[in-house]
Amino acid sequence: MPTVNVHQAKTHLSRLLTQAEAGEEVVIARRGEPVVRLVPCRPRPKGKRRFGAMKGRIVVDESILEPLPDDELAHWEGGA
Repeated sequence: MPTVNVHQAKTHLSRLLTQAEAGEEVVIARRGEPVVRLVPCRPRPKGKRRFGAMKGRIVVDESILEPLPDDELAHWEGGA
């Protein structure tokens, strides 16, 4: 877990973000005292997404393909 001072963190922020995204924790210190830990917000997705993974789990109502009623269409188009 590398420790960098505030000046180094400001100068090399992009590199530090890349390190944190890769799972490495980075400590930022002020006057030699650790202040914050830079860690990723959420883990990166593992593996590739598989096309069709939700096939058969989602049902779309066929009425979605029908035109909107005139009053609703007017509302969407900015009318009254």
